[in-house]
Amino acid sequence: MEENDFSKSFYVKSIILTIIITALVASMITIIVINNTESSDLIENIETKLKNIQGIIDSDYLGEIDENTVLDSTIKGYVSGLGDEYSEYFTKEELEEYKSDNIEGAYVGIGVYIIQDTEKNAIKVIAPIEGSPAEEAGIKPGDYIVKVDGEEVTGENITEATNKMKGEEGTKVKIQILRDDKTIDMEVERKNVKINHVESEVLEDNIGYLKISTFDEGCSEEFEQKLQDLQNKNIKSLIIDLRNNGGGIVDEALAIADLFTDKDVTLLITKDKNGNEEIRKAQSDKKVDLPVIVLTNENTASASELLVGVLKDYNIAKSVGTVTFGKGVIQELLTLPDESGLKITTNEYYTPKGNKINKIGIEPDEKVELPDEYKNVLDVPKDKDTQLNKAIELLK
Repeated sequence: MEENDFSKSFYVKSIILTIIITALVASMITIIVINNTESSDLIENIETKLKNIQGIIDSDYLGEIDENTVLDSTIKGYVSGLGDEYSEYFTKEELEEYKSDNIEGAYVGIGVYIIQDTEKNAIKVIAPIEGSPAEEAGIKPGDYIVKVDGEEVTGENITEATNKMKGEEGTKVKIQILRDDKTIDMEVERKNVKINHVESEVLEDNIGYLKISTFDEGCSEEFEQKLQDLQNKNIKSLIIDLRNNGGGIVDEALAIADLFTDKDVTLLITKDKNGNEEIRKAQSDKKVDLPVIVLTNENTASASELLVGVLKDYNIAKSVGTVTFGKGVIQELLTLPDESGLKITTNEYYTPKGNKINKIGIEPDEKVELPDEYKNVLDVPKDKDTQLNKAIELLK
């Protein structure tokens, strides 16, 4: 979700730069595993061009060079050149932070879910985390983060922007956001942010309500426990709120889908670059048999869309709200031998009935917009929440 400091710098002579190039080429060979002439030609072209640049730098560059920064930046550029907004190279330190933020579900920062808006090359706020410094400062869903501590940030450097927003607890960071063509400057204090995966309550007419904020590790267990608590209160139907949920761990979403489906039914179809297909199936018998409505919006993405797809395809639930984000690809996180990392898109996934999600999204059964004044509000008052009220109406 959001400081790495490459501070040691020293003069690198020609022989050291040659070592950098050799190491770079070796790393790339390890990462992509050259299987054809085209790949070999690419590596040769990279090596040739880097050697030319090395000669110029060695001859004319006035300044000091950090060989580790050169290497990391070059590999980052290679991965960025794929043109895939979801593939990314991490240094060792960045990888540790990424795992902490996205798997363990706790970190020190401002507390905001963000995504890369590729059309605008910008950093879009999906939602601030409830009770976080970002929410207290007034950051809203749909905002764009354009500056961090006075430096402009774009979608291409979302990781660097994220790292800048993190830091030591109690310190402050300056954030500039763009909202409705107006810029807003704010200073936000970093705090230890703990993510609560699931919120629950009983609504009118014994309707259970479960809001899932993210599919971090442990989310499915928390969901099942809170669902059981609601069933102990004799709920007759259920609303699952996936609005502003940007996804997370696929297995967590599948575990929740498993609760609502029969054993051995298909939950997920994935295909790799060669068209090889893998089918994931439900592992246990159905545990929940209630009328269900799922709430979605344009920030319902990735693993959230996977869950929506399962519930809709098997007529377990109807969806209410707006069309989902449309992220139907899966990334694999690899730890390389030097403990750096590579997150790379490896598969596209489809709903159980084979429906495509990526770049399309999932249309709701009942399209309902929020009132304009509440479209970018995280906590909409219940009496103004047209999507929630439509779900309640349908369940009645």
